[in-house]
Amino acid sequence: MSTHHETGTVTGVSAPESSPSGQRDNMAWLLRQFASDTPGVTHAVLLSRDGLRLLDSDVDKDWVDELSAAISGIASLASNISGPSHKKRPARQVIIERDDCLYFVQSAGRSAAFDKTPGAERGEVETILAVVATTDADVGSVGFEMGRLVAKFAPYMKIPVRVGTSGDVR
Repeated sequence: MSTHHETGTVTGVSAPESSPSGQRDNMAWLLRQFASDTPGVTHAVLLSRDGLRLLDSDVDKDWVDELSAAISGIASLASNISGPSHKKRPARQVIIERDDCLYFVQSAGRSAAFDKTPGAERGEVETILAVVATTDADVGSVGFEMGRLVAKFAPYMKIPVRVGTSGDVR
């Protein structure tokens, strides 16, 4: 599948525009495409680790601010839980199952495209991808497609999340 955008193809992801504004526009387009093309996904939000909405797939603005703050807290809790190795490591993905939806939370890397965002350190912002899906969505497919989206974000990131060949985020 080859989806075209003014600046290049999504499948190959051409070189990002160098301005932060151009990078944000490209990332916003990728996020909206992900939300519309991934079965079961109803909303997608890219937020800062501090809980500020950076980009969204046309989500109600009041709700997205509340959602971003809550997701930030969930990501923080998940990264501060010691595992069996007695070390704290960031979670690759958090999934919350509710009666009305599924929430997916995944780290998306550090970007300079949002350098004017409060909380930016040295012009870079740590980002989180949050996805809302229907209760009957295929969890594996949504998680896989999230990994692909994060990989597509990599050209816009100063420190991208590493994605393995199978699509799993590391």
